[in-house]
Amino acid sequence: MARLAKNPKPRPPAAAAEPLHASTEEYLAWMQAQNFSEDTVNTRRACIGYFLDWCRERALENPVEITRPILERYQRALYHYRKKNGDPLTFRTQNSRLRALKGWFRWMARQNYILHNPASELLLPRLENRLPKYILSAEEAERVIAQPDTATPEGLRDRAILETFYSTGMRRMEVANLKLYDIDSERGTVMIRQGKGKKDRHIPIGERALAWIAKYIREARPTLLASSEDGTVFLTDEGAPFHRTQLTTLVRGYLRRSKIGKAGGCHLFRHTVATLMLENGADIRVIQEMLGHAKLSTTELYTRVSINLLKQVYKATHPAASLKPRQVAARDAEAEVELLATLAAEALAEAEDEL
Repeated sequence: MARLAKNPKPRPPAAAAEPLHASTEEYLAWMQAQNFSEDTVNTRRACIGYFLDWCRERALENPVEITRPILERYQRALYHYRKKNGDPLTFRTQNSRLRALKGWFRWMARQNYILHNPASELLLPRLENRLPKYILSAEEAERVIAQPDTATPEGLRDRAILETFYSTGMRRMEVANLKLYDIDSERGTVMIRQGKGKKDRHIPIGERALAWIAKYIREARPTLLASSEDGTVFLTDEGAPFHRTQLTTLVRGYLRRSKIGKAGGCHLFRHTVATLMLENGADIRVIQEMLGHAKLSTTELYTRVSINLLKQVYKATHPAASLKPRQVAARDAEAEVELLATLAAEALAEAEDEL
């Protein structure tokens, strides 16, 4: 089967004979006018671009030519597509590409470019509820953070970056966009402006991270600073703000150098922060605010990751967890009824999902 373009390159505006391309540009312009984030717009552009390339190979040029069977053919093409290394697209990737099309066709139907929305009943792939593959222990995190050579300006900068990731659990985009005036050393806080979903939040940062950031700003940043100054805290060797992929490359390099046997990137520190805080008794809603999760269910993922906490509770409550017999506490009848009711509700929900 024809290969799907992985990274559609920017191409000149399509001729008037390609209404699909023209409607895409209008849709993206509408998203920008509705104050969608730049990342969201770029992601939609890429996802729709894959579909446009697929349509072009089949001489499909007009929105009215796209029917539900055609979209289902494209969905099957995504499922059977193989990358250069032979791996299939993950169901999460397939889901995101199809979700972008659903939003696009819904917009075209509202704008009366098409009489009905062919994607309205398109079923998206079910997503796996995956756990993070790796989590760092506190000792492993310290080992990674200690890798940069702080005798050089670049190493001092990298140490400050790693300390920031580990202290705050910030997203790489948030670290890349951090400004000098966002750091309040006296209060021990960081203001994250226009984070995911264009939401601001105020979070604490550790004293050690602040000390390394201050040392970097005082001793290394002036040597990295280019002629222009916009207040960005962390600068590349060329004096420009970091791109997200550059931060990922930086973190992966120090992970490999530490030889801890765990792979990952910037998000590995985010997972680590959440898990270690949870294991040390932090309330899950505090972690939710710290990480900037819009939904508590996203943060609840880490209650499953925290195997140490689970083992502690298991050992304290399961009669067969130890070789030595344990004294069984009196049961709380009310709590038992509530637990059974919860389990019954979950079982019912699972049964309905299978229908």
